[in-house]
Amino acid sequence: MTKGTMHSVLIVGGSGVVGSLTAKTLRALYPDLPIAIGGRDLAKAAAVAEQVGRARPVRVDLERPDLGQPAGEAYGAVVMFVKDERLNALRFAQETGAAYVDISTAAFEIAPEVALHARRPRSAPVLLACHWLVGSATLPALHFAKAYARLESVAIGAVLDEQDVGGPAAYADFERQTRAGLKAQVLRDGRWIWVGGEEGSRSFVTVDGAEVKGQAYAVLDPMSIAAATDAHSIRFDLVLGETATRRRGEPFSTEIVIELEGVRKDGARGRSRHELVHPEGQAPMTAVGVAVAVERLLGLTGGERVAPGLYHPDTLIDPEHMLDRLAAFGTQIRSA
Repeated sequence: MTKGTMHSVLIVGGSGVVGSLTAKTLRALYPDLPIAIGGRDLAKAAAVAEQVGRARPVRVDLERPDLGQPAGEAYGAVVMFVKDERLNALRFAQETGAAYVDISTAAFEIAPEVALHARRPRSAPVLLACHWLVGSATLPALHFAKAYARLESVAIGAVLDEQDVGGPAAYADFERQTRAGLKAQVLRDGRWIWVGGEEGSRSFVTVDGAEVKGQAYAVLDPMSIAAATDAHSIRFDLVLGETATRRRGEPFSTEIVIELEGVRKDGARGRSRHELVHPEGQAPMTAVGVAVAVERLLGLTGGERVAPGLYHPDTLIDPEHMLDRLAAFGTQIRSA
């Protein structure tokens, strides 16, 4: 890796809605962090770079193995806000030793990335952060799970407002994943099963008391929570519709409802419910998730720079730190 790049970040898709907000979030946390706003349109990237401050625009060509970067160019981290169907960005990260962050891949799509990592496991840190809003549900769930001596079940319900699907890249991800993945995996009584249709639906109560019907969704949250806990039933359900704030005539928000059940540390059985709401929708929570991932990968907080390996957010990031960051950037957190 070339000198001066250890703590630099290339945000591919950085001129998009969430990519640009992530750059601004990183800039708020780290005023001197070198940031490159990558995209196909250099003029758009330059406009975002000017807004972020102390950032530079970079033209990125995902059709090329070198991403169209000058010879010898390298970064500390490459963050993907667009789907790279050729995986040239991962190969570029492996060649240069950069940390690689993917947030756009469904649980059933990760095999090509896993295979590339298995071929060169010591080349780069690979973070598959393909969780709901980059760990904004899983990490809080693991934090709240600490109240249980034996956690038995975890049910996460997310409400994404139909007016808040995001920019073109986010919409393409959602459309691709919902069309290709008609079923999703859930953990039921200790067994991983595929569910879809009516079997894959679940009703839950949202933050304003309304009952909604969600559908099992193919994110990595259940897998991470299962690996981190002894829970024998875990599922993640998504509702695409109207959020509570919009029902009140206000702008859309985004909502996450986490319901836990098990044996508490005092030996009594118990249940708990936790709600996370951001009044500005999913983009700020996604941006925080990526920013927290980047700061950990680069060793800006929580320890040294992360060594090459294959990671999920929960294997790197302290859940309490994630909650603190979410709250600092406007997420409202309530427990009952």
